[in-house]
Amino acid sequence: MFSKMIDNLRKTRRTLVFTEGTDSRILTAAGRLIGEDLIDVILIGNPTEVSESAAACSSDISKARIIDPADYSDMDKMIDTTYELRKGKMTKEECHASLLQGNYFGTMLVKMGEADALLGGATYSTADTIRPALQLVKTKPGANLVSSCFLLQREVDGNVEKYVMGDCAVNIDYKDKLDKEGNVVLTGAQQLAEVAVESAKTAECWGMDPKVAVLSFSTYGSGKGGTVQLSHDAVIEARKINPKLVIDGEFQFDAAISPTVAATKCPDSAVAGKANTFIFPTIESGNIGYKIAQRLGGFAAYGPILQGLNAPINDLSRGCDADEVYIMAIITAGMIQ
Repeated sequence: MFSKMIDNLRKTRRTLVFTEGTDSRILTAAGRLIGEDLIDVILIGNPTEVSESAAACSSDISKARIIDPADYSDMDKMIDTTYELRKGKMTKEECHASLLQGNYFGTMLVKMGEADALLGGATYSTADTIRPALQLVKTKPGANLVSSCFLLQREVDGNVEKYVMGDCAVNIDYKDKLDKEGNVVLTGAQQLAEVAVESAKTAECWGMDPKVAVLSFSTYGSGKGGTVQLSHDAVIEARKINPKLVIDGEFQFDAAISPTVAATKCPDSAVAGKANTFIFPTIESGNIGYKIAQRLGGFAAYGPILQGLNAPINDLSRGCDADEVYIMAIITAGMIQ
């Protein structure tokens, strides 16, 4: 399912920075990426420790660039740049202390053009990966929030099934955002709509033709309260953002995925029964949903894929293995426009 993305990577050199350069899972994946000549790799860490860790897991990283924040020749320039980005919020001493950490240092390598993308989180929390990205790389023009999605894949009788689910990791819920005077500047529905539009873009990166279902416990108003109105309004707002987007809802999951149920509940929908991109109205439902698919449905789950940032910066699960790191690296580098 990643063959097109891999072909594109071989045509266009990309540099990916790993924030945890001594982790055996990172090193195993990095050695594979280098051996297949897919991506130029930067590993953050003490060169001696990185090399020793690589030798211990029999990973050839001889072509990787290893950078130690404690011995970085352009650290003064990086501190000054960080200070300007964080002016009034961090002193230069605080900037320096932060940049000695792999997550902040790696993010600034992306910001300063030394790397095209970043992958971290093998030992860092999701918050520790997102925080420096928001502070330094920031959201792309037109984006009001950072969101996430998961790619789910399984093979059944030789056929590959692919789905996207968002947001399952970042946004807790979608409440209206107010200014200091109490005026609504961004509705919850507009935020959820942005998650839907960005998740569809992510689906397209993997060669999918996104058909987006915004989910709830109601189909076309069959239920009331809870997230029903939010999901209904998010469909309207998403169509305003991208009139060409194939999106519908609000749907219960069975109406979104089952042609039989769709034929009864919403026979005229272009999405119902055919959806492949699912948007959840809260993090609880999203996180539970993708984990059910993973653990009971036998799907491989890749993510969280972060959306809305100025550069591809993605997060790993701390329970990941080397194969997941390898695939997430391909996904991350493949998101570069």
